[in-house]
Amino acid sequence: MSSHTIENVLDLKRLIALLSNRELPMTVNIKKGKDRTIQQNKLQRMWMLEAESQGDQTAEEYRAYCKLHIGVPILRSQDDDFKAAYDAVIRPLTYEQKLKAMMIPLDFSVSRLMTTKQFSEYSKKIYEHFTSKGIKLTDPDDEN
Repeated sequence: MSSHTIENVLDLKRLIALLSNRELPMTVNIKKGKDRTIQQNKLQRMWMLEAESQGDQTAEEYRAYCKLHIGVPILRSQDDDFKAAYDAVIRPLTYEQKLKAMMIPLDFSVSRLMTTKQFSEYSKKIYEHFTSKGIKLTDPDDEN
C-alpha cells in the first residue's frame, strides 16, 4: 500500500501516471487533508519525554493518556471509519485495558491517522493539558 500527498497539479499528474500503469483491479482510497509531518511527530515525542522528566509517569504512559483522552475524541468526531473501529474494538474495554491498547506493543493507531490539521489540534490540546498541570513543555512558537 502506498500513500501520495497531492499538493499541486504536478503531484496530481504523477499520481495519474502511476495509477495508469498499475494492474487492474485495484482499490484507491482518497482522504482529505495531508498526513501529519515529521516535525509534528518529533515535537510530540519531545513533549512526552519532557512530561516524563517532570511528572510521575513514563513517556509511553503519557502518550497513551493523550491518545485516549485527546486524540480519540478528535478522530471519533471527524472520521466515521475510525469511530466504527474504535467503538467495536476499544470502547468495550475497561479504562486500564484502553490505556494498555494505546501503548506499545498493541499501539492502537490514533495520531498516526491524523491529518496535519487534526494533529495541530491534538498538539494544542496536549500543550494546554500539560501546562495547566504545571509541566513545562517546549513552546513550538518560542523562537529562543
